[in-house]
Order: sequence, then C-alpha cells, then structure tokens
Amino acid sequence: MIVSHNELVSVVNKAFLGMRRSCGEADVIANMVAGLQIVGLNGIGHFNNAAQFLTAEKDSPVDIFITNEGGLVVDLHGCSLACHLPVVIDYALEKMVGKKHLTIELKNCHNRWLAYNELVKLAAKGLACKAQWNNGSSPQNTLYILNQGCVSPELFLSDHLDLAGRTLHDMTIQLSVKNFDIAGYSAGYTKHIKSSSLNNAQRDTWYEGISVDDEEWEVLKRTATALLVENSEQSVKGAGELV
Repeated sequence: MIVSHNELVSVVNKAFLGMRRSCGEADVIANMVAGLQIVGLNGIGHFNNAAQFLTAEKDSPVDIFITNEGGLVVDLHGCSLACHLPVVIDYALEKMVGKKHLTIELKNCHNRWLAYNELVKLAAKGLACKAQWNNGSSPQNTLYILNQGCVSPELFLSDHLDLAGRTLHDMTIQLSVKNFDIAGYSAGYTKHIKSSSLNNAQRDTWYEGISVDDEEWEVLKRTATALLVENSEQSVKGAGELV
C-alpha cells in the first residue's frame, strides 16, 4: 500500500511517544524510519523489530570514552542505536573540530540500519562517512560509504561476516574531511546498492508516495494504538488514586 510521508512520521511518532522513554526524540526517530523507508530499505520493519524490545531496554544515557588516539568508544548497554545516535554524532562533531579524521566505536547496540538518515546528514556538513556493522539475526556484513556532497550512500552487502575486532552488536563509524575511495573498500562484498539507485527510489517516492508492506504497516499501527491506549488507561487509574 501507499502512505504519505506525514502519515508515516505521525504513526511512528505516536508509537515512540507511547513508550514514554527519556532517551530518544520521537520526531527524530520518526524521520529515521521515514528516511530509510523512502529509499526502499524497510524502515518500518526495522522500527517494528526495535519496538519489541524498546520498552524493556535500559533508559539512560550512554557511556562515552575517549581513546588515546582521540577516537570515541560508546557503550550503549544493549540498547537501540536509534535512541542515542543523534547525541553521539553531535558529541563527535564537537570533538572533531581541528581534526581530519575521527573513529566512533559503538558497542552493544541494536537496530543499526536506523542510523541511515542521521549519517546522510553528515555529507551536507562537509564530511565523508564510512560505517560498518554485522547483522547476526540474518548474517550479513554491511558497509556504508557516503562521501561529501552526496545525497545517498553506496551500500555494500555480504553474507560473509567480517568481525575484525567487532562483535555482532557493534558498529564502527569513521568521519573524515576527505572522501573515501569507494573502489578500495568494496572488495569482498557480493551485493552493491548504488547511490544512484537510492536517489531514484527517493525521487519516485516523493512523486508517488511511500510504498509500505501491508503487514508491517498494520504491526506499526497496532503498536502505536496499543501503547497509547495502555498509557491512557494508566493515566486514568493514576488520576483516580489521587482523588
């Protein structure tokens, strides 16, 4: 089925607000989901997967450490990257002042595909970005490269996991003032989703509407409705107890 951008953002916003979490901004997360869905990368499905665990995750700030080389190591304590990445990126940009390169090691995190939209924003800031992670539930190694001035990244996928010091729940992000050599990093990957393909998908979506999987859409709407109803009932009970 086809939905509008406003409709998608509104439903995700309601779903996240219903979780009543301190960490994470509903409008930012809604745009993370929409940005991924618009280019055909199943943002709704990734959010639905995250929603199964968000209410039970630790709801507190992440721990950030600075390495001897000036890089950042961020421990998310098994939480969704969607709730914390914007803050981490803002912190990293502050630390990158006067530097040409910065590495961010994200540890113990989930839902890394939802980083897509936040990383896309870096190109407009004059930075190149390279991100890499492994998906354990459906074994896959993903490489994301977005050079300066680009609208969409080059994505490389492989069924061969490349841990290289990472676990299945880690993600490495490299920021640079110089562009990455895409050809030099693409070796060993079996699938290449070109930036031009993502650009075309985004263009078509703005004209034709956002295509969503019917079942995924129903799951998302049920999540938003169930959480809002549950919280409304709790509010009523709470108000009754104060009378």
